[in-house]
Amino acid sequence: MSFFITAFNIILYQPLLNCLILLYEYLPGHNFGVAIIVLTVLIKFILYPLGAKGIQSQKNFSEIQSEIKEIQEKYKNNKEEQTRQLMELYKKKKINPFSGCLPLLVQLPILIALYRVFWRGFQAEQMVFLYSFVPDPGVINTLFLGFIDLAKPNIILAVLAGILQFFQTKIITFENRNENREKSSSFSDQMQKQMQYFMPIFTVMILFRLPSAIGLYWVVVNLFTIVQQYFIFKKEKIHTVE
Repeated sequence: MSFFITAFNIILYQPLLNCLILLYEYLPGHNFGVAIIVLTVLIKFILYPLGAKGIQSQKNFSEIQSEIKEIQEKYKNNKEEQTRQLMELYKKKKINPFSGCLPLLVQLPILIALYRVFWRGFQAEQMVFLYSFVPDPGVINTLFLGFIDLAKPNIILAVLAGILQFFQTKIITFENRNENREKSSSFSDQMQKQMQYFMPIFTVMILFRLPSAIGLYWVVVNLFTIVQQYFIFKKEKIHTVE
């Protein structure tokens, strides 16, 4: 277990901590909120190809829900054949049903590392993890926009993150309905609708208890993903027209 903790610290915790301190030190204004926003955008740009692949996979998977439902109904008494037919469908459509989860799985360790950075604060004992070329910032001002203390929970950022989470999911659902021109009552569609409302509520409940620095991170992540979805879907429509 100690090996994994050490690896986690070296690969994620220390680089994120040092990058955040560098941004705080050298960006004009020494604003902790701005440093978090810039760090989040940098992370999203690094993960952009993976995120784009995940968005495309979610969209493609949603587009074949009617075919999945037909197979499930046709082979409902033969689970082995049902699984084989579904695998053939995924292969034919070149879809990996699990690839949409990959961005979340990759982002989870980053989120945990950021949680550790923000939760443990920037006391002197944490500064021992700074690289030799990173200056010790001393006391960090965690006030953002003059009234949000990013070291404490904040309901405004928590609710904003939940709202953006809702719209992020809504965009994919809206795009798929526009293309399919039909509403399916399949179990997967019902689950998607439930998740569309459950995830924003869950997000608000979690972020309301955590330092609002994590809420700010999640707000920027959702904004970035919404913009990413817009450009991906716009590019697809242009290619379809051509």
